Amino acid sequence: MKTFFYNFGYFFIEARKTIRFNLLSNLFSVLGTGLILFLLGMVAIGWSVGDQLVTMLSDEAEISAYFDENTGTDTAMELVNQIKTMEGVWDARLISETEAQDRMKETLGEEARLLELFDENPFEAFVEIRIQLKSMDSVLESVGNLQGINYVRDNRVVLEQLQGIIEGLKILGYLIIAAVGITTLIIISHMIRQGIYNNKDQINTLRLLGAPNGFIGFPFLMVGLLLTLCGGLMAVALLVPLISAGYHQLGGSLPFIPLPNKKELINNVGLLILAVSIVLGFMGSLFGLSSIRKAE
Repeated sequence: MKTFFYNFGYFFIEARKTIRFNLLSNLFSVLGTGLILFLLGMVAIGWSVGDQLVTMLSDEAEISAYFDENTGTDTAMELVNQIKTMEGVWDARLISETEAQDRMKETLGEEARLLELFDENPFEAFVEIRIQLKSMDSVLESVGNLQGINYVRDNRVVLEQLQGIIEGLKILGYLIIAAVGITTLIIISHMIRQGIYNNKDQINTLRLLGAPNGFIGFPFLMVGLLLTLCGGLMAVALLVPLISAGYHQLGGSLPFIPLPNKKELINNVGLLILAVSIVLGFMGSLFGLSSIRKAE
């Protein structure tokens, strides 16, 4: 270990010489790696926002139960209290005909004047039931079997479609991650192989002097790590203002969309990209170093 730290200055100088020898190619490698990792960051942001949205909708999942005709207020309250005790139900509340009409007026906005065409309130009282999404089937069956309940309406189709969209985005994300990994490994391993080829005379000299493979290969390993780490830092530098602008835009135009904590999202995505860049740099360098024997 002492020898390693003693030689670290030499390793760093050799890594810098290797990078400067093909400076333009290495700059393009950093640029390409940065853009690829930027795409990975976009996928991670999409996953985070999508999971937050699904979680919120799952927590706010509701069904509506409508009464039989001529159901009195006392009977309706008894049904509400009975529903509250069911497993998988967060809460249940009786919505009167007047409140149902007021909600529709709020939803329609300026078009609410159409409701004035009715001589009587066209809306019915119902039970608004907040449930656990995973317990939807059992709750629907239990509520539907209650005497005095005529019809149960749920938002299963919307939630299932949303869940399907999120799952599709996750599959797309996995494909992008695979593409990111393969492309970065190819880029870094190619740069390492090129560096080894350009320094083959020096490598042969070190071998004649008895230098082990680890001593010869470590500067090239540092090159791979530096290239991918610089690409990761570039990706983070692009993502931070993009996240801030996106939060500002969505917060103003679509305030109902639940967003993760911005600072936490930036930290998590930044750490993910830097960690992935280090891992890919290390693995790409090892693949590139596999050709060092050809330089003997």
